Amino acid sequence: MTGVTRRGTLAGAAASALLAKPLFARTGSPQMPTADLILVNAKVTTLDRANPVAQAVAIRDGRFLAVGTEAEVRAAAPDATVIDAGGRRLIPGLIDSHIHVIRGGLNYNMELRWDGVPTLTDAMAMLRAQVARTPAPQWVRVVGGFTEHQFTEKRLPTLDEINAAAPDTPVFILHLYDRALLNAAALRVVGYGKDTPNPPGGEIVRGPDGTPTGLLLAQPNATILYATLAKGPKLPPEYQLNSTRHFMRELNGLGVTSVIDAGGGYQNYPDDYAIIEKLHADGEMTLRIAYNLFTQKPKEELKDFASWAQTVTPGQGDDLYRHNGAGEMLVYSAADFEDFRVERPDMPPNMESDLEPVIRLLAEKRWPWRLHATYDETIGRALDVFEKVNRDIPLTGLHWFFDHAETISRRNIDRIAALGGGIAVQHRMAFQGEYFVERYGAKAAEATPPINAMLAAGIPVGGGTDATRVASYNPWVSLSWLVTGRTVGGLGLYPPANRLDREEALRLWTVANTWFSNEEGKKGQIKAGQLADAVLLTDDYLSVPEDRIAHIRAALTLLGGRVVHGDGDFAGHAPALPKPMPDWSPVATFGGYQQRAEKRTNLRQGIAHACDCHSACTVHGHDHAAAFASAAPAVDERSFWGALGCGCWAV
Repeated sequence: MTGVTRRGTLAGAAASALLAKPLFARTGSPQMPTADLILVNAKVTTLDRANPVAQAVAIRDGRFLAVGTEAEVRAAAPDATVIDAGGRRLIPGLIDSHIHVIRGGLNYNMELRWDGVPTLTDAMAMLRAQVARTPAPQWVRVVGGFTEHQFTEKRLPTLDEINAAAPDTPVFILHLYDRALLNAAALRVVGYGKDTPNPPGGEIVRGPDGTPTGLLLAQPNATILYATLAKGPKLPPEYQLNSTRHFMRELNGLGVTSVIDAGGGYQNYPDDYAIIEKLHADGEMTLRIAYNLFTQKPKEELKDFASWAQTVTPGQGDDLYRHNGAGEMLVYSAADFEDFRVERPDMPPNMESDLEPVIRLLAEKRWPWRLHATYDETIGRALDVFEKVNRDIPLTGLHWFFDHAETISRRNIDRIAALGGGIAVQHRMAFQGEYFVERYGAKAAEATPPINAMLAAGIPVGGGTDATRVASYNPWVSLSWLVTGRTVGGLGLYPPANRLDREEALRLWTVANTWFSNEEGKKGQIKAGQLADAVLLTDDYLSVPEDRIAHIRAALTLLGGRVVHGDGDFAGHAPALPKPMPDWSPVATFGGYQQRAEKRTNLRQGIAHACDCHSACTVHGHDHAAAFASAAPAVDERSFWGALGCGCWAV
């Protein structure tokens, strides 16, 4: 593929035609009835307290028909197609209550993911390989999902290392929401020079002569990071469709069947929803998405929500794609970014006066909302507003909630309970716990967030990731954090009193999350009558050693009884997925989340692609694949190719 693929452009007329369909258009039902299906020989964790375990399930018309013994389900659907689970664990499909999947899908095929990569050496080898494959004027982007603490080296690459790896191709590396690293080529493209002023809340770090070094800091506002990333090339619509399909399938491969999209910066409604709308209209979605609307303009938040309330209502859509309310940004003056490397930001004195009219409007229109809030101080001030509005417009029955809430106090937990709200927690501390401990101490980190106190108060609590720019989208990393209390860097944060047992953690990722999208009783359990979303696991979540939880994947994923992912023995059941577009996409070489078992194979393939040798170097005649395969498992890749004397590594 050349032309469009290499240039990243698409004719305007073609793009307009591609996305010409209106919102909620249909070309046929995406939930058409399927043939009956039975899974047998499974260890079924139903999360239905009335029927907690089973051996088989029967599915008809997208819903569970029977859950029980093999004899019972065969009798319920005697003509069904049968899949033998091979004794594997079957769980309800995972639900991420906070992810930025719509925005993430538009960019996924352009991003080199360092999620799960264990060493900086490996990460930089991937970067070099991708630089060699990426044509001008495209960038190489590493956009979150990792932390320096996951690397054996416990550090980020230096700017000198990045510039040596990519002297001419722009490179943008986002680390959490605290900093971005840009090479000299990227600085030239975005136009940052001696005279470029620092934006409010951000810093362009400079050398002695005032020249930007390539380091951008959130101080503590992440807008500078957002805005710089937005200067990069975008994929044309046809490729965004492909990219979103690949991102959805990546999540399916980890067992995710439903998400709640929390909106995001530079995610404008309805323009940036055109791609997901088309996939929905064409029956090509493999995730259920409930989406919240995120205001984009400071001082115009009330205007945004008033306008949207005239065009869309919560619940509008269907079981695959539906509107879910407002947030996670409600007003900009209430946004407390979670950069634990800097002091907690105080919200401005106008926070309450900005927030109150928005909450009144949402309460009057019966719109559920979610609000990003990291710190207890922000939560307390927001609750002052919520309680004031509640006195005039009762919030009873509105499924509103806070996101994050790392430092929430017991008092504010009780206030949320009294108002009927909830809390969605994410594993951001698994990526930033070391920074929190450094600033506030290990004792303060022991209940950050205090999940068991939330559950004890009886409020709805759900699990999620906040992917893709902060934490990884891998749900098993979150489940590992909930169970073990450890960061991805191995630091133990939580005592047993603030950890969950495996079943309770799984509930936060399934049935508990249905409250946050007003879908209780519809999904989240393996139970007759509920949507047939289920995952057959590669390893038994309930019995594997704790250090293996983060490495679990899906062997088979069902969405409404349809196979949307299959691996290994189940690969033949999965529908085909088109190749990633463009042809230089990092996804084509490295995929997404990097499993330990896959890491060395993917790295080897990436290096091979980088020098266009694929198995033998055309310059030196080295058979890279065969030579590396015969090397000792512990061999260092850099040393290996260095010993060969092959210039491919330097590429």
